[in-house]
Parts: sequence; structure tokens; C-alpha cells
Amino acid sequence: MLLIRPAKLDDLDALMSLAGMAGYGLTTLPRDAEVLRSRITDSLYSFERASERPRGESYLFVLQDCDRGQVVGTSGIVSKVGGFEPFYAYKVETSIIHSDVLNVRKEIRFLKLVAEHNGPSEITGLFLHPHFRKEGNGRLLSLARFLFMAEHPRRFDQAVIAELRGVADERGSSPFWDAAGHHFFDVDFPTADYMSMVNKKFIADLMPTHPIYIPLLPRPAQEVIGRVHPQSAPAMRILEQEGFAFCDMVDIFDAGPIVRCQREQIRAVRESKAAVVKEIGEVAAFEAQIIARTGRDFRACRGPVETTGEGIRISVACADALEVKAGQIVRHVPMRGA
Repeated sequence: MLLIRPAKLDDLDALMSLAGMAGYGLTTLPRDAEVLRSRITDSLYSFERASERPRGESYLFVLQDCDRGQVVGTSGIVSKVGGFEPFYAYKVETSIIHSDVLNVRKEIRFLKLVAEHNGPSEITGLFLHPHFRKEGNGRLLSLARFLFMAEHPRRFDQAVIAELRGVADERGSSPFWDAAGHHFFDVDFPTADYMSMVNKKFIADLMPTHPIYIPLLPRPAQEVIGRVHPQSAPAMRILEQEGFAFCDMVDIFDAGPIVRCQREQIRAVRESKAAVVKEIGEVAAFEAQIIARTGRDFRACRGPVETTGEGIRISVACADALEVKAGQIVRHVPMRGA
């Protein structure tokens, strides 16, 4: 049984191990124990806080293999980006130029820096241990977050974005960074990537404010703008199936795509239902669903759900993992849309 729950400080070593497998470009899973410890602490406070509106809280989840007691994945949510540290991105825009003399008309794409101070919610940091990338585990890890959002809508903005990791190799070399950012920051991609987790002020100090014309970039850099890292391609497909779409914005470091969807239009949010657990026992073979315990102590797992006259029936294994009893309310949604 795989269980999703809030991260706790005891998970620090396991998260550091996952960070070592993640490679470069996943800024929400840094290879820095103190930064990770701070993120876990912030997350614990966010879960405890009874927030009525998003103020930039950070929620960090882990995926645990209950049979082994092993943390095998992580994902997160930021209730609102921006604030004292703006959310930076490049907007991909197009200008049209023409000349009657030469009979030339061209569309020129360029990158325009935007700084969002009062931004949307963001889902972040999905990473799954390579041995567990099967049987829909990545989908479970991704979509369980939306059940938390559906249960606590006031904690989140009406719009939700996800910033997907862009193209970089195993040595941390990014074609886009080498062609653009490196000239202004004079550090390599891994260093800039790490510094963005610690203090974003250097971005405001050094980032060029004038447009960057894409045709002037080397071909390798042009080709990765809006492209997702191969390891993040499955996460991208899941989000697209849930209603997210590319919003013509990319990351300022590796040019990875940013996708967006209105919170209430996310399939897992829209289709999720709260129901009373009327029975716990053997469940006939039904389509797998994600089931989450409501209330402050969020937990979620995958299992069958059978509708009864006044509620639902769930399996003993799910009830044990979620620590729920008959009479309690859970929220559930099919793993896949109709």
C-alpha cells in the first residue's frame, strides 16, 4: 500500500536521498539538508494553520511505501506565488515586422521578463523514485494534491500553475542557460538553480529587462524553449489530461514550460466527491480511485470505492492506511477521467 501524507522532519534523510536521484533543475527538491529542513518546517506550519485565504503557504507531501516504511516520492503546493519574492518567468510573445520596400513580413518571437507579485497557486516538486515509476504511482502522487485543494479551496488561488523542469543534462548543463542567463549572471546553471532557492534578489539585480529575441539565440537554445525534461514528461501528460495547458510562459533559467488551469476546472477537483464511509470490508472490483481523509490530518491512498445506499464502502487496507472508521467522511475521485 502506498500512502500520501504531509512530510515530517523524520523524512529529511529520505528526501535528501531522493534529491540525490533527481538531478538538476528540480528547485523544490534541493540537495541541501538545511534548505529541505526549512521547507519541511514551513510545510508543517502551513498544514496546522487554519488559513482562510492564500498567503504563500507551502505544503510538502511524501509518498510512503507502507510495507517497507520507505519514502519513495514527494510533491508539493504553494498557495500563492509572488509576494516579497516575485515569481519570475519569461512570457513568449510575437511581434510582426514588415517592409513594403522588400515585400517582407515576418513574425519574430521574443521573451519578455515578467515578475508576478500576487500570483496564482503553484503545484511543485513532483519526484518519484525510479523503481516506483509504474502502475500509476506518479498519477497518484500528482493528483492527491488536488483532493487537498478541493477539500480546502479557500487556502488556494482560483488559478493554478505548474512549472515543469526544462532540458538539462546529467552534468547540469542547460542549453538555454548557456546561451542566455550565463552571460548576465556569470555562474553555471546548477549554481543559479541553487541560489534561486535561497534568495531570489540576485535575479532582480542581474536579470535583463529588455526582450530577448529568440532568433538571435543559438539553435540548441531555441529548440528547448518550452520543452520539458524527459524525466518530467509523464508529469506533463498527467497535468494535460487534468486540464492544464501551456500558457506561453517559460522558466527563466532552463526555459521549461509553465502550464495553467483554473482550480475548479482541474478534473480531479471538479469530479471529486465527499462521502461518508458507511462500510469497511471486501469491495468488488471497481475502478481504482484516490481516497483522502478529510480534516487537518491529510492522508491519501489508492483503492476501490463501492457506492452504497447512504455512502461508500472502502477496503480494510485503505481504511487502515487512512486511519478512518465507519461514519467518517472521505473525499474520493477516479484515478482517470471518463
